[in-house]
Amino acid sequence: MKLTTTIRKKFRVRNKLKKVATAGRLRLCVSRSTKNISAQIIDDNSSKTLISASSSEKDIKMAKKNKSDSSALVAEKLAKIAKEKKLTKVFFDRGIYKYHGRIKIFAETLRKNGMEF
Repeated sequence: MKLTTTIRKKFRVRNKLKKVATAGRLRLCVSRSTKNISAQIIDDNSSKTLISASSSEKDIKMAKKNKSDSSALVAEKLAKIAKEKKLTKVFFDRGIYKYHGRIKIFAETLRKNGMEF
């Protein structure tokens, strides 16, 4: 089976993260579409999603003005929930997306709110 370019990019980034992953660090996976952005904090050792946030949730949908604002709001919500669960160190899995635009805004907002990656 021939893999597409996007699937190869995704595997390349994720495999690098999984090689250096330790028990103390979790993976922060980001995915975006043309209108929404979502993120999850995943424990790869037990294959479970611990925390998730999305711009399609009702409270964020009402507050957003544009796509950049929604990515910042999702990052703030995710960081707030992670602080409550005492999760601060994660690996940032940007997937197939470049560190640019909404992904960059998302990451910088997370750093401002206390996440380390």
